[in-house]
Amino acid sequence: MAEELEKVDVVTVGVGWTGGIIAAECAKEGMSVVGLERGKGRSIDDYYMIHDELRYAIRYDLMQDVSKETISFRNAPDQRALPMRQMGSFLLGQGLGGAGVHWNGQTHRFLPYDFEIRSQTIDKYGEGKIKDGMMLQDWGITYDELEPYFDHFEKICGISGEENPYSPRSNPYPTPPMKDTPVTDRARQAAENLNLKPFKTPSANLSEQYENPDGKTINACQYCAFCERFGCEYGAKTDPTITVIPTAQETGNYELRTHSNVVEVLHQDGRATGVRYVDVLSGKEYIQPAEVVVLTSYVMNNTKLLLVSDIGTPYNPETGRGNVGKNYCYQINAGSTGFFEEEQFNTFMGAGSLGICVDDYNGDNFDHADLDFVHGGVGSVTQTGQRPINTNPVPPGTPSWGREFKEKSIHYFTRHLGIGFQGASMPYRYNYLDLDPTYKDAYGVPLLRMTYNFTDQDKNLHKYLSQRATEFVKEMGADVATEAEELGDYNIVPYQTTHNTGGTPMGDNPDNSTVNNYSQMWEAENLFVVGASTFAHNSGYNPTGTVGALAYRAAEGIIRYSKEGGSLV
Repeated sequence: MAEELEKVDVVTVGVGWTGGIIAAECAKEGMSVVGLERGKGRSIDDYYMIHDELRYAIRYDLMQDVSKETISFRNAPDQRALPMRQMGSFLLGQGLGGAGVHWNGQTHRFLPYDFEIRSQTIDKYGEGKIKDGMMLQDWGITYDELEPYFDHFEKICGISGEENPYSPRSNPYPTPPMKDTPVTDRARQAAENLNLKPFKTPSANLSEQYENPDGKTINACQYCAFCERFGCEYGAKTDPTITVIPTAQETGNYELRTHSNVVEVLHQDGRATGVRYVDVLSGKEYIQPAEVVVLTSYVMNNTKLLLVSDIGTPYNPETGRGNVGKNYCYQINAGSTGFFEEEQFNTFMGAGSLGICVDDYNGDNFDHADLDFVHGGVGSVTQTGQRPINTNPVPPGTPSWGREFKEKSIHYFTRHLGIGFQGASMPYRYNYLDLDPTYKDAYGVPLLRMTYNFTDQDKNLHKYLSQRATEFVKEMGADVATEAEELGDYNIVPYQTTHNTGGTPMGDNPDNSTVNNYSQMWEAENLFVVGASTFAHNSGYNPTGTVGALAYRAAEGIIRYSKEGGSLV
């Protein structure tokens, strides 16, 4: 039988960026907060020997053990879903700090268009622009309303950046942009030659040492090239373990419990009463009662916990009813790689967010009247640091193994540059999340089942962006440009991006959304769901900046709810 613990004001499920932000803000207000993290604890001390590509980038040491908990996948409802047995299309993180430890640090803001995408698309192009099955919806909040929260998150992180001409700001970035290099100079010149508007990638790898508003110091980046899939031993990549989590702990109002896997949200009479969790080391079960329950885990687990706990109405693609599991979105990776016979670049050096971006083909920043898709994507020439095991650039026609492959891999290791586009993903009727009827995890809980495939919208956008990418690579002076292959069916392998969104979409009414714009559930007012699961679609950007902004707004709502109660909108 589970042991019931003393009731607290707030319990968070997961302790990454969102769990850390909620904990810090609520604890500063004097509220008692417990943070439950199913993985182990981490700190900078754990990363002194982090530069091990095999251990971390190839064997995923910081990621979830999919032999204990995974997802099942199928392309369509008439197929049988099978479990993902090894890391594939995306990487599920685990441990204190979550994906905020092993991210690259690229910290964009979603565009004003994103938050009013349905109404702005119809106003400009008419309802016919929204294809059958595409479930576009406004978010119930505008960019202007969210801008102060973007600003605050960037100040907490000390983001280094240069103004994006398509994204209005109330204040400059807290720290200057990262260094210029021959690669970024070449990319900027190519963009200007094509009449585009380049800007430095907004970066959580800081250009200089910085003290944030909570008094936490973040160091200057060393450009070591070990960002994505790695923690930072210098404390120079902003993450929750050096910012918001210690801020919460220093209040004396916060208790962190690692190795604590939440398997159910408890509820009664339309209110959450707490959570049931398992100590993964001892196997013992506990009940943690709370006045407010906040789901701050990864996209997949936020949705899964609502479904297994029977909270909210599951989405039914046949009837269109229900919102839990709805609007699952991914992204597309369009682009082109250029090979240079004579010139060499110092691509073995870099940082997760060192690069040049162009937003001219993102959102509705360009005319879509004669195009068979909506939205777009940010184009980036990045110098993140090429590592030898996972980097084998070769021109078309090269064998995939053998002597010639090895010779050309070595030759082109420092002779290739490319531009990649993160293409937006629109919600479709038959792309959704539900519970698998067959498979369970190590704790006896049903796996989350993903039903997903690329659509004509995705394929048309991918082709368009890849063509723009090839133009860009040729302008950079490449001798050979290799355009990304056209999209076919989505596959759970190989790795593509970890930018999964949706499942608990945000909106302005309970008919089309799971949460309101404070991330408060319509169907359980003291239950908040915070993170990218609340995105109503996925933009052409990395999601963390928008996740952080929505987390600060949710924290404000939780504090207000604790004093006033009731719906916040």
